[in-house]
Amino acid sequence: MSQNEIDRELLERLGPLAYRVTQEKGTERPFSSEFAESWRSGQYHCVVCDTVLFESDNQFNAGCGWPSFDAPVTEAAVAEHRDLSHGMIRTEVVCHACGAHLGHVFPDGPPETTGLRYCINGAALKFDGLGNLDK
Repeated sequence: MSQNEIDRELLERLGPLAYRVTQEKGTERPFSSEFAESWRSGQYHCVVCDTVLFESDNQFNAGCGWPSFDAPVTEAAVAEHRDLSHGMIRTEVVCHACGAHLGHVFPDGPPETTGLRYCINGAALKFDGLGNLDK
């Protein structure tokens, strides 16, 4: 199978937004994700490969418009890379298993926990709920 066929198949499976975010390092509009202000108990998985990335227990309301977490489910779940795009110095977060772009991590998270804010595109995630109970 050629790379074009693989890309076409992935685009078909993910849809245009999730493909642009995960494969082309795009960003969804703030407050457009159903997960930006969702407080259900469960786990957030990579939309591309289904790897568990974040737990709802680590989600917090950063008010930034994207789902925010103070830590991944394990250190091995994500990888971080220096991102110099758009005239900024940031740290990109990707799925360690498949390399899908997830978002960025910033040092302005809750000081009482890790102090980090994993600002993640909801389009890069799928949710596996443990019921519909609010936190």
